Amino acid sequence: MLFRVDAASELSLADQIAVQVRSGVVAGSLAPGERLPPARDLATALQVNMHTVLRAYKQLRDEGVIEMRQGRGAFVRQDAGPGLIRLTELAEQLMDEARKLGMSQQDIVRLIGGVAKA
Repeated sequence: MLFRVDAASELSLADQIAVQVRSGVVAGSLAPGERLPPARDLATALQVNMHTVLRAYKQLRDEGVIEMRQGRGAFVRQDAGPGLIRLTELAEQLMDEARKLGMSQQDIVRLIGGVAKA
């Protein structure tokens, strides 16, 4: 998979990298179990700081899209797929809207818990 970043974009460089990984999973160009480029190599290729790539990888790990294996690198999770990506996007939209309304994370968890019981 070919990664690109645009310094003029409104998205941070780390977010741009994360978006490209998510898009690759959805499109099938990144398969479950596939190894992502080492952070140092990708940073060099994109001419960005290695911590920028690591920030993107951490975000993807926190979303459940990739897993980090100590000393072995970052891999697309076996259970990652279009459904997971879509739900993550919807959750991010929900959080953004809730913050605009002044809701806390606990408020949102209670709200979702109530909807799930209905």
